Amino acid sequence: MTDRLAQLYPDHIAEIKARHDRVLAETDYDHVLIFAGAEHIVFLDDMPYPFKANPHFKSWVPVLKNPNCFVLYGGDRPILGYFQPVDYWHKPAEDPTGFWVDHFDIRSLATPADMKELLAGKNNIAFLGEWDDSFSDWGIAGRNPDGVMGRLHYDRAWKTEYEIECMREANASGVRGHRAAEKAFRAGSTEYDIHLEYLKATGHTEAELPYGNIIAINENAAVLHYQHQSKSNPADRRSFLIDAGTSFNGYASDITRTYSAGNGEFEAMIGAVDGLQQDLCAMVRPGLDYKTLQMETHRRIGGVLSEFGIVNLDEEEMVEKGVTAKFFPHGVGHYIGLQVHDVGGFMKDREGETIPKPEGQPYLRLTRTVEPSHVFTVEPGLYFIDSLLSELRQSEQGSAVDWDKVDTFRKYGGVRVEDDIVVTEDGHENLTRDQFAK
Repeated sequence: MTDRLAQLYPDHIAEIKARHDRVLAETDYDHVLIFAGAEHIVFLDDMPYPFKANPHFKSWVPVLKNPNCFVLYGGDRPILGYFQPVDYWHKPAEDPTGFWVDHFDIRSLATPADMKELLAGKNNIAFLGEWDDSFSDWGIAGRNPDGVMGRLHYDRAWKTEYEIECMREANASGVRGHRAAEKAFRAGSTEYDIHLEYLKATGHTEAELPYGNIIAINENAAVLHYQHQSKSNPADRRSFLIDAGTSFNGYASDITRTYSAGNGEFEAMIGAVDGLQQDLCAMVRPGLDYKTLQMETHRRIGGVLSEFGIVNLDEEEMVEKGVTAKFFPHGVGHYIGLQVHDVGGFMKDREGETIPKPEGQPYLRLTRTVEPSHVFTVEPGLYFIDSLLSELRQSEQGSAVDWDKVDTFRKYGGVRVEDDIVVTEDGHENLTRDQFAK
């Protein structure tokens, strides 16, 4: 894998430079100074929160755990200010090594303030990242200027081959974790113990996860971002939903699977949602308007509601009247890469014009037309959420719902299936299914 990344990284860093060169040429800035970020201390304590590096910084270098670092670029060889304090309370970062180091002029920083000396003679600097008042006398011309940030965010939709390879690896480790989690569920483990098995299988600590694991048994699967990990089991374990990913060199995977404890209608419903998810993935090709994928998801969810006798309405009417939104209340996916919910999903152009969401779809995170090397998730779901069902029951369409059937499924929580997809020149590559197939 290291050899493969070493082969791909030179083209990646050339593309990152080219994007910044174009931004600098289009704006009033001559240099960018990109700050990795700082550690932050818990209130009334001396312990830091987990450090997460600025994604703009991670696009240049796979330095993920060392705060107070900087990348300085202005068309020549980029400088990496690498934080290496004298510290006997904590172990400072060792000298960087690897396939990427020869592409940088690496300077050790004993303190973040040492970076100021490296800015001598550099003018019109745009600062990208978390601001600190100690930088105020560094001669910074702009802090996260819209013209710079917006253009970089728009361009980030196109992933380099290096980035896609990193996400392949993140999917490989994520799938290992999902397999371990399903095994633990089948063996009777609690949500908490399933989470631990996931961490062991992926080789991640909690701080290294791209987002908090969603480990949901039974009705907990109806909470879209369920944040707890119960240490006790319900008397009757009926279903299990896991939404969990991993990171590789700063790039994320985002994978969801749902399982039934036994045979029956809920297992059949999982199969139906899985089938429609694969049909949606099959639609992915260059030129697809992602809004079309969102609306097609609603129509197909309507088909599942009809198939299982839950709603007695035509599919189009279910969508038009907002019925499907009570069972599928979120967007069908989002860009993914340096961030789980990567930026730029609504941008029409590099100047910042946006593409509106379809009416009645407030939680969709992606409205662009997809192109080769765009990477995003496809994650339809069907849930039995008490608050939304209560609204539906009181509505005009409530009489078209078989509420006894709803109560049959309510105890399972819901179903979600999610894969990470790369658009290719003539179709797509499913990063997630390819790993499950191995």
